[in-house]
Amino acid sequence: MKRFYLTAAITAAALALPALPALAQTSEITIGITTTTTGPGAALGIPERNALEFVPKEIGGVPLKVIVLDDGGDPTTATTNARRFVTESKADIIMGSALTPPTIAVSNVANEAGIPHFGLAPFPITPERMKWSVAMPQPIPIVGKVLYDHMKSKGVKTIGYIGYSDSYGDLWFNDLKAQTGPMGMTIADEERFARPDTSVTGQVLKLVAANPDAILVGASGTAAALPQTELRERGYQGLIYQTHGAASMDFIRIAGKAAEGVLMASGPVMDPEDQPDEAATKKPGLALNAAYEAKYGPNSRSQFAGHSYDAFEILKRIIPTALKTAKPGTPEFREAIRQALLSEKELAASQGVYNFTEKDRYGLDERSRILLTVKNGKYTLVK
Repeated sequence: MKRFYLTAAITAAALALPALPALAQTSEITIGITTTTTGPGAALGIPERNALEFVPKEIGGVPLKVIVLDDGGDPTTATTNARRFVTESKADIIMGSALTPPTIAVSNVANEAGIPHFGLAPFPITPERMKWSVAMPQPIPIVGKVLYDHMKSKGVKTIGYIGYSDSYGDLWFNDLKAQTGPMGMTIADEERFARPDTSVTGQVLKLVAANPDAILVGASGTAAALPQTELRERGYQGLIYQTHGAASMDFIRIAGKAAEGVLMASGPVMDPEDQPDEAATKKPGLALNAAYEAKYGPNSRSQFAGHSYDAFEILKRIIPTALKTAKPGTPEFREAIRQALLSEKELAASQGVYNFTEKDRYGLDERSRILLTVKNGKYTLVK
């Protein structure tokens, strides 16, 4: 920590000298990305890394230098990676991570250093993380609403919850309570499990015994298939809802027949084909999926690929604005990026249309969500 602040102080002092600012400038824009390509969260991080193959190599005539590091889903490793981007790479922009806990860690570093940060997982953007961080995934209250509205339309009165025993699970459970209570629904049972767990039998048995009208699974990636499978194997016949963290073809592959009939919130990138032509998310969604499935095979599309891809869709809009007032490699350029995030509006991408403000660091509305079900082993839009 002392070394970090010393380096920052030396850099600030150097920039204050009249003969040195030009030396701090670079001929490329450096973007540091930490994501989760190994460990339990790899099903999220690998598509995020893969999508980088389809993003621009330069913007506004300036080459992009993209550095990608694996954090294994560990907040400590993510912190180390982020500090390397700051002190060694002199990054202009930081992205990551694929999971909520390491994303919080990266945001803390970015806000200490004053570097724009694009979170690739939902995370709580508290006042101390608000100045420099934005989030690419849909905010949980907006995407959750589509699930709760469907529950209400089906006459659900009691809800069971099983989710991660970490900040992601907390975000979903807190939102579930906050929104469904006023809608006349009650929580029948709450269960938690750790991301690396290979069994949730005990938790599932408690949920089945409580017999709620519906169950929400607050998990992500392939791990979301674990409670889905065990609930069906233990005879639960009610409605099962999955969060947008499970929206990938891997979920169907792992859950198999147990996935049939699930209700899943998703970003529009999972089904751009059924969007109206005037939808701003249709063109970028089709472009990403066409490129991704051409390389990784039919039905390989993933919501998580959209998170990193969309960050570059936004950069295509804001970097040219920032370049008008500052050069890469300088604090002024990083501030110009931050200001452009606020001044540029209707930033269309595959997962939504972004309008960031000082207080709204997700910047998304109802255009960022759809409701899917699984029928005959394929995702189908719920209309």
